[in-house]
Amino acid sequence: MSQTRESAGPRRAPTMADVAQVAGVSHQTVSRVLSNHPSVRDTTRAEVQRAIEELGYRRNSSARALVTRRTLTLGVVACNPTLFGPASMLFGLEEAARDEGYMASAVTLRRYTAKALAEAIDHLSDWGVEGIVVMVPHRAAVAALAELRLPFPVVTVEGGHSLPIPGVSVDQELGARLVTGHLLAAGHRTVWHVAGPSDWLEAEARVKGWRATLEEAGAEVPEPLIGDWTPLSGYRAGQELAGRVAASAARRRSLDVSAVFVANDQMALGVMRALREAGLSVPTRVAIAGFDDIPEAEFFAPPLTTVRQDFAAVGQASIRLLVSQLESGTAGGDERAVIEPRLIVRSSTTPT
Repeated sequence: MSQTRESAGPRRAPTMADVAQVAGVSHQTVSRVLSNHPSVRDTTRAEVQRAIEELGYRRNSSARALVTRRTLTLGVVACNPTLFGPASMLFGLEEAARDEGYMASAVTLRRYTAKALAEAIDHLSDWGVEGIVVMVPHRAAVAALAELRLPFPVVTVEGGHSLPIPGVSVDQELGARLVTGHLLAAGHRTVWHVAGPSDWLEAEARVKGWRATLEEAGAEVPEPLIGDWTPLSGYRAGQELAGRVAASAARRRSLDVSAVFVANDQMALGVMRALREAGLSVPTRVAIAGFDDIPEAEFFAPPLTTVRQDFAAVGQASIRLLVSQLESGTAGGDERAVIEPRLIVRSSTTPT
């Protein structure tokens, strides 16, 4: 009868000494291989790598940090990650950090205050991050960041601020100009605007681009309606716009509502529903355009014309800017990188 030996417990994790023994080299040689030291012969490096794979060795990050004083970890401070833009930005930053050989640790805030931001930075510092990327979507975030003394390199994202901190942003004003110009070129006498919250830097820049394009074209500038990025706020704005359509038809007012630029795609969805319920077809009666190009935008009824932001490019530029500071050992000053958006034309602005 065969007997089964009981397990003596979990197997011990292989150590660097185990790798050295299997590879037939010294502990120091294994360390040089792991650190990509140029003095190791190719044949020796191959033997060590073979031993690492055979044993399933994984280097202890805490031990590495003690020796190299590097954790290869970057921090991210984000706000409102449930919204498409911030969520996509966070994903882009994490992907870019991995591509550069770093891990990303994120702290999300419900709202920005100097106290909340300071606590987030303290947490990230305790976790051993080497530098951080801070999303600064609105004025409160800029004010909070301006009050802090930062213990490591910092890069801002979504800026539009004057702080002496390196930053990366999408040219929101250009995006608004592209979509407003597209609607004017289609023959509309003016373009109405459903804006985002007034304290958001992106919303402010989109209003600025929209207004400047109308003024340069000699078009009348309607008073913008204000939303909060949600479909519900877009729906309510759409109801108000539908009422204006009815009023302009009854009174033969010159400022008709025939084109609307909405500051994000979620609000545009709400606007489209309100117009449809009022019997106003899109785009035959009212052309609608959004901003962000969320994945669902091309499946709206009709598919939504919008402005696409390259969040991957923003993440890559932000991480590279931060890593360059870490590797050079110098602060980045007020260096800025601006990513251009792209207009995506679909049938919500082009009657067939």
